[in-house]
Amino acid sequence: QVQVVESGGGLVQAGGSLRLSCTASGLTFNTYAMGWFRQTPGKERELVSCINWSSRFTNYADSVKGRFTTSRDNTKRTLYLQMNSLKPEDTAMYYCAAAARWNDGSCSPSDYWGQGTQVTVSS
Repeated sequence: QVQVVESGGGLVQAGGSLRLSCTASGLTFNTYAMGWFRQTPGKERELVSCINWSSRFTNYADSVKGRFTTSRDNTKRTLYLQMNSLKPEDTAMYYCAAAARWNDGSCSPSDYWGQGTQVTVSS
């Protein structure tokens, strides 16, 4: 059974930092592209970042470029998202996803999803 579990969300002031983690089990982690997505009520889920299986390639949404960094440790089956210079508009539920294909950095379609971790940035 595949399990994808996010952690690290919370409440932070604008300009602050958070580090999200995602651990996946039940799948061959080092063969999957891994993505971070986010969603706010009433809006579609959007890609934040995608990293290929080897960490050679990454892709970011324009809105987070230069502020967020994604990385992975295949030995720990863990994906990370370092979020710096956070803004109120970064407030969302953040989801981790595993995708069998890099697919030009979209991490879509994603095969497995976590339950999400809430990030709230206060102004």
